[in-house]
Parts: sequence; structure tokens; C-alpha cells
Amino acid sequence: MEAMTGTEVKQLIQNAGLKCWQVAELWGCTDSNFSRRLRKPFDNEDISRIKAIIAELTKKETA
Repeated sequence: MEAMTGTEVKQLIQNAGLKCWQVAELWGCTDSNFSRRLRKPFDNEDISRIKAIIAELTKKETA
């Protein structure tokens, strides 16, 4: 896995049928802070964390 741009991360979130504010909430920051975070590339650790949050949120939505 390689670094992803903020645009790619946002697309990943949207493809999962989620909103950025939902991910931001579990990330532990406000929507506006997360939006600013999307301006810079995400490293492998951050990508793993994002994917885990997406998995958790999609599991909750299907339950």
C-alpha cells in the first residue's frame, strides 16, 4: 500500500456510501479539521486507520 492523496481518501469514503463527517467523528476531530487534513497525503498508517473506520461504519449501517 502506498500513500494516498486526500482526494483519493475522500473518494474511498464516498464509495463506501459514507460522509466525511462520519469518518471525522471516529477519527476524533471535527468535520472542518478533517477537511483540512484531506489537503495533505495520507501515509500507510493513516490509510489503515481510515479503512478500519470505514469498515466499522459500514458494519453499523448494515446492522
